[in-house]
Amino acid sequence: MGLFKRLLNPNKNKSDEKAKKSDTSKYYPEEKLPIDEKFTYNFNKNGGKFLYCESINEVLEAFDNILIENDWYERDVFCVDKNLSSRFDGFNLNFTTKGGSTFFLTTCESLVGKNGSILLSSNQIKEKKLNELPFNFVVFATTSQLVDTISEGLRIIKNRNTKQIPTNITTIQDFETDKEKDFMSYGSSTKNLYLLLLEDL
Repeated sequence: MGLFKRLLNPNKNKSDEKAKKSDTSKYYPEEKLPIDEKFTYNFNKNGGKFLYCESINEVLEAFDNILIENDWYERDVFCVDKNLSSRFDGFNLNFTTKGGSTFFLTTCESLVGKNGSILLSSNQIKEKKLNELPFNFVVFATTSQLVDTISEGLRIIKNRNTKQIPTNITTIQDFETDKEKDFMSYGSSTKNLYLLLLEDL
């Protein structure tokens, strides 16, 4: 995962980059970015908050920091995944499937590099619409869930669920509340979103 390693090692020798630029011209075909770099760039551009973790202990530490930053201790957390609620147990939270929760804790189907979106289905949100879910999201995902396009993510859902394909498949990619919406984003549901991304490759 090229970019994640570089984020952890910002003092990388920059002479390689200069040499690379001098070998190319404006007529040179544009270099195709790796999926991890593409996703990170687009996700940040969409206003998402990105926390890269190399171990589950780092994930739990980052989650703790999110709770401290937002004063979310002793609050109701919307979570339909029992495995996830047991993994994040021990933070003095009340896990529930009822409305009115402070934030939504969830996994996802895929992380889409092309537009920096997060692909969800009924596995994560049951039959709820995005605007029925809490404004604050905390998404736990792994680097192996990175895909280039939405169609690739849909193909994985289909292959993984041969007996019964999940319903309510949707993407979320609007994470900035104060940004003026453009034509393409009208009707989408804006969320304040944190992504806990665990390296598993």
